[in-house]
Amino acid sequence: MRTLPHESVVYFGDTERCPYGPRPRDEVRAFVLQIGRWLTLRQVKLIVIACNTASAAGLALAQRTFDVPVIGVVEPGARAAVMATVNRRVE
Repeated sequence: MRTLPHESVVYFGDTERCPYGPRPRDEVRAFVLQIGRWLTLRQVKLIVIACNTASAAGLALAQRTFDVPVIGVVEPGARAAVMATVNRRVE
């Protein structure tokens, strides 16, 4: 929000169905698609999947499904972890 201060932010926090971690992958993917459809109806310009489980299970599907860019948190988090190490490896 600091980077794009003139953009509106729509936040959807799925507190009713969390945690996603123990749920089956297909169920999490269905949640990702349902929430993505809800967001696209609000004409968002970008979707950020800020849940690790939802990113891992549904990011690629969401990227193929929606006409707006969709980004997740797993890859940026992994990249940051690698950069924080001395040998560029996380074990």
